[in-house]
Amino acid sequence: MLRSLINQRRTAAVEEIFGLFERTIAEYEEELHTGEKPFSCSVCKKSFSNHSNLRGHMRTHEVRASDSRCSAGEKTFGQSGTLKIHMRTHTGENPFSCSVCKKSFNHHSNLHMRTHEVRVSDSRCSAGEKTFGQSGTLKIHMRTHTGENPFSCSVCKKSFNEHSNLKSHMRTHTGEKPFSCSVCKKSFNRRATLKRHMRTHTGEKPFSCSVCKKSFNEHSNLKSHMRTHTGEKPFSCSVCKKSFNQRSHLQSHMRTHTGKKPFS
Repeated sequence: MLRSLINQRRTAAVEEIFGLFERTIAEYEEELHTGEKPFSCSVCKKSFSNHSNLRGHMRTHEVRASDSRCSAGEKTFGQSGTLKIHMRTHTGENPFSCSVCKKSFNHHSNLHMRTHEVRVSDSRCSAGEKTFGQSGTLKIHMRTHTGENPFSCSVCKKSFNEHSNLKSHMRTHTGEKPFSCSVCKKSFNRRATLKRHMRTHTGEKPFSCSVCKKSFNEHSNLKSHMRTHTGEKPFSCSVCKKSFNQRSHLQSHMRTHTGKKPFS
């Protein structure tokens, strides 16, 4: 009787073990098909389909105290890779180099590379459809809309929207004229002024009227000429309100009110 009872219990225990084993296999096969990963790492949140894989993964986060301590101080780190990066602050090692500007870093990061990226949305002027290749160029352009002039002359306090314009302006105070004509040796304080001057020697007239095809050596002259076609008269007399298409014509007209002679 006792032997029979023991055999019954043994059979039940074996059946229970095999039942658990069959259920585990079934669950594993189901996970393979469903892609379910119910076991999640408490450190990095990576998930796994079974507990044994999670247990093996957890060993990647284990670092012995002797391996995680900085040899130059008492600071410790949770991962050996983090300690390795930290040690470069002592050695000065910068093994990662930017492919654009060649600046080097002690760890690999995508943050710096974003300084070279310009999205289309970031490179387009919000006041129009004009786009720019660099965010810095767009920033300068936007000052033409905002009126911002962050660069100020230390002498006369006049301000400019670009540093290069301030640099050119300072020559009006110093008298410096570094740009010299190769033909007549006349010198100028701006490169653009020299470029315009050179056209008096070459006869070049790069600015052409789209209506009558007349050409001019300066854009400002073309702009004034276009008013003869459009009828625009932006210069108005403050006394009699008569308007003119050129500033010089307004200046001549003003003498009729002041009585001032042009060459007196």
